[in-house]
Formats: sequence, structure tokens, C-alpha cells
Amino acid sequence: MGLRRPNKQKNPPVFSHEFVIQNHADIVSCVAMVFVVGLMFQATNPVASLFVTMGHNITQNETEGATQPEDILYTNGLKDLFSIFFYMLICVVVHAVIQEYILDKVNRKMHLSKVKHSKFNESGQLVAFYLTSAVWGANIILQENYLPNISTLWEGYPHSTMVFMIKFYFIIQLSYWTHCVPELYFQKVKKEEMSGRLQYTLLSFVFIAGAYSLNFTRVALCLLVLHYTVELLFHLSRLLYFADKPDLANTGFMIWNILFVLVRLVSTTIAVLTFWFGLEQSSQSSINFTEGNFNTQIVRINCLAALCLVQAWMMWNFLTFQFRRRRERSSPPRKQVFAAQKTKVKDTKKKGKYEEGSGDEAQESTENGSVRQRTPKAKRN
Repeated sequence: MGLRRPNKQKNPPVFSHEFVIQNHADIVSCVAMVFVVGLMFQATNPVASLFVTMGHNITQNETEGATQPEDILYTNGLKDLFSIFFYMLICVVVHAVIQEYILDKVNRKMHLSKVKHSKFNESGQLVAFYLTSAVWGANIILQENYLPNISTLWEGYPHSTMVFMIKFYFIIQLSYWTHCVPELYFQKVKKEEMSGRLQYTLLSFVFIAGAYSLNFTRVALCLLVLHYTVELLFHLSRLLYFADKPDLANTGFMIWNILFVLVRLVSTTIAVLTFWFGLEQSSQSSINFTEGNFNTQIVRINCLAALCLVQAWMMWNFLTFQFRRRRERSSPPRKQVFAAQKTKVKDTKKKGKYEEGSGDEAQESTENGSVRQRTPKAKRN
């Protein structure tokens, strides 16, 4: 079943750039199907399971035969790269489904410009991802009882063992931000927009991968839920703005302005409590790779500094954006300025003509102020 149906009038050559862009969802879905079919055969099952199932699982109560999902725990490792690749393919397919069956249909009705069209697609995709990730992450926090007792974020470190949901959550996070890089090519993103998206994508991937590799998954999960909730509100407000609902959009942006600052403060507070005070109680002099314990002073200071710098960077961008908007609102629009300049030029020209005409009439007057009366000359006989 094709997800993207190219225009029948255009038949791009096979394996050309346009062909890959138009049919990338079908190509990727076929590649993903190869791994799924590989699970059905005994010869290919060990290889296919590296991509589809979660690796590095350690089972508790082996003598009793742990059959319950909560009895199965996982760790991180290099085998997770196979899972990230496979679920990156799934993210590409889901991205194409949302784009074709939801966003493209809405765009046809709204008749947006090219700039708004690109921003609408970006916000639409991020709303789906942020909503899913925020709800899913909040559910994990409630199930693991992280919210009532904040000391669970650092107690019992290293948190090298994870239940299935936590591991699967971080694998999906890494897969999604990985798939954003090829999507810049598939969606034909302009060069001026590409740098900003790449910067945001790489920052998200690096911080999630760092927290996952260093076994700081608990604090990372809480920070991600806070961040995704605020970003969800922003992109929802932007969608309402594109849908010509300014009242709801302005209300959403107003709430986002307040929550954005509060989340930056709360995130910084959680980072300081975890890395400066909490983990200090069980600090070690050196890294223990066997146990997955990275609780050393150097690692903690670098993690805390990185988190604080990112929060400060986001706050700086937020303030510059707000000041720029306020300056644009206080200054008259360009069309009005151009119209005023045009009117001023016309008035100047009219004034110049009037003064020139007045000067001609002044030359007609005599020195004593009397006006000369021109009389026709008598004809000579």
C-alpha cells in the first residue's frame, strides 16, 4: 500500500532525487518489513531480533521463570544502535502518514503561503510527537513514583537497570530525533530553515543520548516531560494562529510565555538538586564502567554545566524573540511607512510647483508693488 502517490503527469526517473522524495515512505516501509519478516524464520530470527526487540535484557528470578513484564529488566549497550535504526524507519513511515492524511488535507483547505506552509507542517509533526511523549513520560513517572518523592531521582544510583517501558521510551526518543535529519531532505526544507532545525535536533539527540548512556534516565525523563509540555503548548498556539483563530492563539502564547520561564527555573532547580546535592552523597573517585556508575565530580559538574547552559541559551532566545516582537509591534508596518514616504514625496513636488508658480508671478510685479497691466501694442499704419 503506497503512502505517497506521485502526480501521474510527472514520472521521475527511478532512483532519482525526485523519485526517492516522492516514494521514500514506501521504500522505508519495505525495508522495515524485511526485518519484521525475518522474525518468522529460524535462520534470520537472531539477526532480525537485534533490530525489532529490545536488547541487553537481564531477567530477574530466573529459577522461577519470570514471565511478568515487570520482572524483566534491561540495560544499555551497543546493541541499542540496531533498535534505534529500526525504529527510526518506523518514525519516517509515521511521519509520512501524518503528513499525507492529516496535514496535507488541512493545508489544501487553508491555502497557506509557502513560509506558513512549512511552519504549519513543522508544528503539526511536533504536536503529535510532543503530545505522545509528554503523556507517555508522565505515565511512567506516576507508575515509578518519581513525582511524590523527588529524592528517587538520585537515590539508588547507578540506575543501570530499566523496566521495558523506560528503555523503550528512550529508544523511541533517540529514533525520532535521528529520523529528523533525513526528513530535512525528504521534506525539501530550505537552507535558511535547515540550520535552526539541525541545531535543535542535534541538541535534543546529544542530551538524550548522554543521559541514556550515563544512566541518568530518571532525571532526564522528568526534564523531558516538562520541556515537551511547554513546547506542545507553543506549537498548538501556532497551529491556531495559522487556522485564523487569533484569540485562542494569543491566549495560548500568553500562557506559554509564563510557563516557559517557570519550566526553565524548575528544570535548573531539578538539575542542581540532582547533580550538586543528591548525587554528591554517593560520589566516587573514578568511573566504574562494569557497574555503569559515572557518579564522579567531573561528570556531575559537566552535566550540570551543560544543562544550565542549555537552559540559559533557551532563555536568551526567548527574551530576544520577545523584544523583537515588541519592537515590531511598536514600530509602524513597512507598508504604512512606504505609503507615508510616497505621500511626502508627492506633497514636496506639489509644494515645489506652487513655489515656482509664485516666483513667476512675483516677477510680474513692479518694484513699488503695483501690477503691470499688459496692453496690446498699437498696430503701425
